[in-house]
Amino acid sequence: MATLLLIDSSVFPEGASASRAVTAAFRKTWEEQHPEGTVIHRDLAADPIPHLDGVAASAGFSDPATHTPEQQAAFALRTQLAEELEQADAVVIAAPMYNFTIPSTLKAWLDQVIIMGRTTGENPSAKGKPVVVVASRGGSYAPGTPREPFEYVRNYLEAVLHGGFGLDVDFIVPELTMAPSNPAMAELVPLYEASRAKALQEAETKAKALVARLAA
Repeated sequence: MATLLLIDSSVFPEGASASRAVTAAFRKTWEEQHPEGTVIHRDLAADPIPHLDGVAASAGFSDPATHTPEQQAAFALRTQLAEELEQADAVVIAAPMYNFTIPSTLKAWLDQVIIMGRTTGENPSAKGKPVVVVASRGGSYAPGTPREPFEYVRNYLEAVLHGGFGLDVDFIVPELTMAPSNPAMAELVPLYEASRAKALQEAETKAKALVARLAA
C-alpha cells in the first residue's frame, strides 16, 4: 500500500484557498485510484510546526548520546517529520505565494526536516521520491511577465526539494487567483478561470500517473 504525504500551508480554508482546492482534487483522485493506500495530512495552518530554534538546530549537529533533555524533545519532532517524508511514496505540497515567497509555516517545516547527513547531504534519505508542488499565486510571475523577477517560490523550492532532498519535483501553478476579488484585475478573470481549470485537471492527471507509477 502506497503512502501519500500531503502538506497544506494556506491560511485560508478550502473554499477560499486556491492551493487547497488543488491538493483536495489530487487527494480525491489518489484515494479513488488507490483506496487501500494511506494519506498523511499535515495542515500547517491548523497545526503549525515550531520554527527551528537553537536547541533543535544544535541537536541536528551533535551526537544523540550527548543530547540534553531539551535537545531530545526538539530532535524527536525533527525525526518524526523526517520519517514521514522518508516513509511516504509520494508527496504533495501546497505552496501559495505570500509576499513573493512561501508561507512561514512551510519554511518552518522545511527547516525542521532538513537534517544534514540524513535528509540532505551526499545520499539524501528520500532521494528520487516524487513530489508535486501546488504553487498558487494571486498574479502571474511566468516568464515574460513584468513580475517574473519576483518569482521566488518555484526557484526556491526547486533548489531545496530537488537540490537538497534530491526529490523528483513537479509543479502545478494556479495563477491570477486574486482576479475575481480585485476590480483592477477584472479583465483577467477568464485567464484565472482557465488557469484554475488547468490546475484541477493537472491534479487529477498527476495523481493518476503517480498511482500507476507506484503500482508498476
